[in-house]
Amino acid sequence: MGVARKSKQGVSDEIVGRLARRHSTAVVLFHHAVAERMGLGPTDHKCLDLLRERGAMAGSDLGAITGLTSGAITGVVARLERAGYVRREPDPHDGRKQVLHLALERSPIQDVIAPLRQDVAALLEKFDTHQLTAIAEFLARTTDLVYRHAAVLRGETISDLGRTRVNGRTLPAHGQMRNQK
Repeated sequence: MGVARKSKQGVSDEIVGRLARRHSTAVVLFHHAVAERMGLGPTDHKCLDLLRERGAMAGSDLGAITGLTSGAITGVVARLERAGYVRREPDPHDGRKQVLHLALERSPIQDVIAPLRQDVAALLEKFDTHQLTAIAEFLARTTDLVYRHAAVLRGETISDLGRTRVNGRTLPAHGQMRNQK
């Protein structure tokens, strides 16, 4: 049965149950491939994307957004700086901090993703303005939801003092042994 013939609940169930997950996996795998092509790790690539989206910021701010430790952020910044993607400048308001800036006006990543962007633009040509508005609203709202839920998960993980919760169960922290009886 085609998507157009399904009930609203059926379409919603299909989006939440399968299509969104499939889309998310494809996006993650695509960005891994982009990172590989650029000689970056996936985390480096997405941190660079956050700088591009949100503008210059301190490494500590990037760490807060991503949930990465200060040590991990230091490594990401060092790799991006060595590759020529970012530069560090002293924070004019706090001499102890450095602000991360994009080093290039136009990233070579744009050339790598251009074919996909062109294909998506061609696909969007098939939708009317009302449909495009709904797609844009869905993407904007689900992006906000994903960021919010990522923050909640990180907060829960931190509040479990290094323990991981799965299906309501608290698992031992990495390196800790369970009591076996």
